[in-house]
Amino acid sequence: MSDFRPLTDAEWPDEIGDLLPGFAGRLDVYRVMARDPRLLRAWQDLRQHVVIDSSLGAEFSEIVILRTGHRLGSPYEWGQHVSRSRKLGMSEGRITSIAGSIERMSEPDATLARAVDELLDEARLSDKTRRAILGLVGTEGMFDLMATVGFYSTLAFIANSTDLALDARIRAELEETPSSGRTTSRSA
Repeated sequence: MSDFRPLTDAEWPDEIGDLLPGFAGRLDVYRVMARDPRLLRAWQDLRQHVVIDSSLGAEFSEIVILRTGHRLGSPYEWGQHVSRSRKLGMSEGRITSIAGSIERMSEPDATLARAVDELLDEARLSDKTRRAILGLVGTEGMFDLMATVGFYSTLAFIANSTDLALDARIRAELEETPSSGRTTSRSA
């Protein structure tokens, strides 16, 4: 079986050495992705837009990411983003609701979650959902939502397919203050 553990600093490929001190060295999912240096290099600009410069804003982005992680059964993405959502000041109830029924969410969160569900189930937004998303976040926000679902689907595929455990720092945080929304660790 192939070794897909996160690369250590000593194993880091020279051709992407400049990425190690930045985003790529901070999370284990990127340390796994570094096994394909060209992909990680190409990922850099898209990550900047989706994670940092998205027109969705931080909280709406987290709602989209949490719902994507939940729907794709990715404890890695769910756990990482429970931590990020908490740092943004989002309540435990709101975070937990994202793994539940759309009917129990606030209207904006339900609109975002419905869009994620439609994209994952149908690979498109219905006319009704598209109109609601446009009203909530505008045209750029709609495109950023779709890009966010695609971006985090890819990360969930990587994490799930390589049985990636939560980063140690996040695992410790969630052991100290568990999230009631979903299982946060994968069995080894």
